[in-house]
Amino acid sequence: MKSLIKVFFVAILAFLTSCATTLKFPVSSITPAAEIMVSKKQDKNKNYVIEVIAKNLASADRVDPSKKNYSVWMVTENNGTKNAGILANKNAKTAILKTSTPFNVKEVFITAEDKGDYSSPVGVEISRVALK
Repeated sequence: MKSLIKVFFVAILAFLTSCATTLKFPVSSITPAAEIMVSKKQDKNKNYVIEVIAKNLASADRVDPSKKNYSVWMVTENNGTKNAGILANKNAKTAILKTSTPFNVKEVFITAEDKGDYSSPVGVEISRVALK
């Protein structure tokens, strides 16, 4: 009976992890110490949940030229580039953005910006990754 429970647990774990795509951003020449990951999965309402986690990301005011924040952008399948929001710095080591969208996201990229409410990117691009 215990081995059946273990097999069931492993099967559930494999199913849950197969539903999400998690990728690492390439190392940025602007913020080389940053380790940035993005995950994409669908929720029960068929929306795409995008989560970006950046560790050791330098403050945006240290970018040359100095900026106010980091904005996350999504390139969608049929609806162009959308502003996903600002990477919120939870502590000195980790910045997180979690958002959902009805659009199928094909790429995610991060820019350093003066404002967080731009409708298109104007700042310095930090890094970009293509999603599956």
